[in-house]
This record gives sequence, structure tokens and C-alpha cells, in this order.
Amino acid sequence: MTLSFLQHYWWFIVSLLGALLVFMMFVQGGQSLAMQLAKNEEEEKYVYNSLGRKWELGFTVLIMFGGALYAAFPLFYSVSFGGAYWVWYIILFSFVVQAVSYEYRTKPNNILGKKVYHIFLYFNGFIGTILIGAAVGTFFTGSNFQVNGITRELTWGVAKDGINLRGLEAAISFNHGALFNLAFGLMLLFLVRVTGALWVNNNVVNEEVRKRAQKLARINFFLFLPFFLIVVGLLLTMKGYAVDPKTGVVSMVEGHYLKNFLMNGAFKLIIFLVGTLTFIAGVFLGAFKGQRIGFWIANGGVVFVVLAIFMLAGYGNTAFYPSYADLQSSLTIQNASGSLVGLKTMFYVSLAVPLVLLEVGYTWYVMRKPINEEDVTDKHAY
Repeated sequence: MTLSFLQHYWWFIVSLLGALLVFMMFVQGGQSLAMQLAKNEEEEKYVYNSLGRKWELGFTVLIMFGGALYAAFPLFYSVSFGGAYWVWYIILFSFVVQAVSYEYRTKPNNILGKKVYHIFLYFNGFIGTILIGAAVGTFFTGSNFQVNGITRELTWGVAKDGINLRGLEAAISFNHGALFNLAFGLMLLFLVRVTGALWVNNNVVNEEVRKRAQKLARINFFLFLPFFLIVVGLLLTMKGYAVDPKTGVVSMVEGHYLKNFLMNGAFKLIIFLVGTLTFIAGVFLGAFKGQRIGFWIANGGVVFVVLAIFMLAGYGNTAFYPSYADLQSSLTIQNASGSLVGLKTMFYVSLAVPLVLLEVGYTWYVMRKPINEEDVTDKHAY
């Protein structure tokens, strides 16, 4: 196994886990819709128990995604967490309070009360999701950092026309891609709200809740579309951070991401289009026809779309974590990866990843039946 093979292998693993993470973020989407889905305490129990039985699986995928990304590409970990730490602190905080909220929301004599825990879940569903989307957006628009090529010393906020808010500038620095980043974050928000509504339609027996879920899926699908079109339009027309495969020099190239889509038989574009059409078909079945299977078809399409986007960011001689402050500090799968020995050792460890995914799948299978009245009155209910 060569170093190049392992670098591409690990970026594919990261891309796949990132796609599965977005698949599981229907939980965040459902949390952001909970107030609209449930109109009384009984319906509230249906919604939160439907989502609560899956949050741990999403958390497992999140840990796997972060672990693979940071272990395989340690320079990304040091640059991103060392520089854009406010974004990551807020995202991690939102997931911590999510876990606490599901465990203590209905516990007797809890000090904070249900409403506070509901606010925490909304925070995770709204803010956490938008920030994750904006953070992924910077894979294409760049961040404000410089890395010393010899000492690996990081300096954040060095661009003369940039803003230094330790990562939060991604949402407000409009001369450096904030429009794209915000559109990406809002696109992700409405996407997971669609899949969250489709999940409730799939997993709850209460017909009133299911009807509301179908309506909300339709509304959020139409809210998702303009942001999706903005992201795709900008992605296909914007300058991209291209890497010379011989010298490693990074430069801005017109239409680079469009060219990247069309490279190697346009397989990335094919995956993207198949995923998009599958997602639309799933939304049609679930939101417009009320069929429970719509969730699986739509979210299956989401996996393909996100997989294509991550591959677009890392493959095709592209910097996956570019710097607009210093182009040559941009991170690629070549200069940000671990050593040959480290990646090779991790390759053998990664052979156990399917076992973890099987465990997630088995747990899902055990809890596959729709939430009914018995589930929401159980002593272990969320």
C-alpha cells in the first residue's frame, strides 16, 4: 500500500462517514420541528420518543466521523481546532446538551424543567446544524489562517481584509464566501428538517402527528430548494482552490469545482445527480403521498449527495481546507495526512468499522417498530 492510496482511502472513509452523519441528522431536524409537530403533551411524547431512540446512534456516527478525520489528517485537526475553535466549541456544546436533554427531560424533580431541555434540543437542531453546514462550506470558500511550512506554527486571522472571530467569521465575512457558507448552513438545516419530518411520518402511529409531519416536510422541501440551488450554482461557477499535482502549488482556478465534477468519467457528478433525484423521489413519496418508505428513499439519496460533495472537496487535485489568507498554507489530503506507518496501521483498524456500523444497524433493527402508546408510557420513555 502506497501513501497516496492510503490518503485517498481515508478521505473516502471520511466522506462516507460524513454522509452517514448527515443521514442521522434527521434527529436534529426533528428537534427543530418538535413544537410544530406536537400540539399537546401526548403528541410531544410521540415525537421526542421517536427521535430519542436514535440520538445515540447519531452520536456514535459523529464520533466515528470526527475520529477518522482527525486521526487520518492530523494537520486539519490542529489547524481547525487550533484556529476556528469557537465554531467547534459551539457545535460540540450543542451535542452535549442534546445528550443531557434526552436523558433528563422527563426525569422527576429535575431542576431545570422540560422547557429548558426543549430549548437545548432546539439549539442543537437549529444552531448546531447551521454551524456544521457553514463549517463544511469553508471547505470550498477557505478560512483565514497561515501555517509555517517548516515549523507547522499556526497563525489565525492574518488576511488584511479578513475578520478574526476564530471561525465565526465564516458567517459574516461576505468578501470571503460568507454568502456561500450561510446558504450551505441553511440548506443543511432545511434538508434535515425534511428528513426529520419524514422520519416522524415513518415512525409514529398517531395520525394527526403524521399529517403535520407530511405538511412540514412539504414546506421545508420548498424552503430547501432555493438554498440548494444557490449552493450548486455558486459551486459550479466560483473559483476553486486547485493544486498542481507535480509541484503542490495552490492557485485559484475559474470553474475548478465544475471541472472536478467532470473528471474521471464524471463519477462524482453521477453520484450527485443520482442522490438528488433519489432524494426528490423520497420526498414525493413521503411528503406528498404519505408513504412511510419515503424516509428511507430520501435519506438514501442524501447519503449519495453528501458523499459526492466531500469527494469533490478532497479529490481531483483540490485543497479540502483552503486558506484565503495564504494559498500555500491550504490543506490537501497529501500535506495534511498522517505518516505512511500511521495510515497503514489505521487501515487495519478501519476494517472494524463495518462491525460498528453493523452494531448501529442491529440496534436500529431492534427498535424498528413505530412508536405507539405503550412506548410513550413505558418507564424508560424519553
